[in-house]
Amino acid sequence: MKTLEKITAQQLLKLKAIKLQPSNPFTWASGWKSPIYCDNRKLMSYPDTRNFLKIQFSRIILEKYPNVEAVAGVATGAIAPGALVADLLGLPFVYIRATPKGHGLENLIEGDLKPKQKVVVIEDLVSTGQSSLKAVEAIRKNGAEVIGMLSIFTYGFPIATKNMSDAKVELTSLSNYDAILKEALHTEYIDESELQTLQDWRKNPDTWGRNKKD
Repeated sequence: MKTLEKITAQQLLKLKAIKLQPSNPFTWASGWKSPIYCDNRKLMSYPDTRNFLKIQFSRIILEKYPNVEAVAGVATGAIAPGALVADLLGLPFVYIRATPKGHGLENLIEGDLKPKQKVVVIEDLVSTGQSSLKAVEAIRKNGAEVIGMLSIFTYGFPIATKNMSDAKVELTSLSNYDAILKEALHTEYIDESELQTLQDWRKNPDTWGRNKKD
C-alpha cells in the first residue's frame, strides 16, 4: 500500500507543483540558489488533488486534534486549502496575513478568531518555518491556542525542526523532501548523479548557491 507521503509526492511532481533543476538552479526570494522550486498553489486547479488534500488534512486533524475549534490558513498559499478543510469539518476559518492590512482596520488576522479557541494552522509549504511561526505568534497574541500545524510539503531543514520545537508547535506534513527525491528517482525524473546534488543542497541550502555560477 502506498504511503501518504509517496502519494502526495506523486501528485506534486505530476502536476509540476514541484520542479527539480539540479543543473539550472532557481533563485528564491531570499536570494538562495536552489535546485528545487515548490508552488503548491497550482494544486488548487485540480479538483481530484484538491479533494485529496482536503480529505487527508481533515482526517489527520480528526485523529490528532479532535478538540479543534477553528482552522487558520497562512496567507496566501494556505488560504484555499485551509478554507476547504474548515468547510469539510464544519469549523470556523480565519487566515493570517504576512503583514497587517495597510488600511481600514489594519487586520493581521482576517475572520473572527475568538480568545481561547483551539486552532490548527494549515500551511502549504514549510522551509525554515519562520513565516509559519509568525502566524502562530499572531494567533497566540490574539489569545487563542495553537494545538498543531499541518502542511502539504516540508523541505525538512534542521533549522525548521529547531524553530518548531522552540516554539512548541507540532508540525505534520503530507509529504517531504526525501519522499520527493525517492519518487523522482523512481520515475527517472532525475538520475543518480543529480540525486547527489539535491542531497548536498539540503545540507547547506544557504551557502550551496555560492559554489554555483549564476
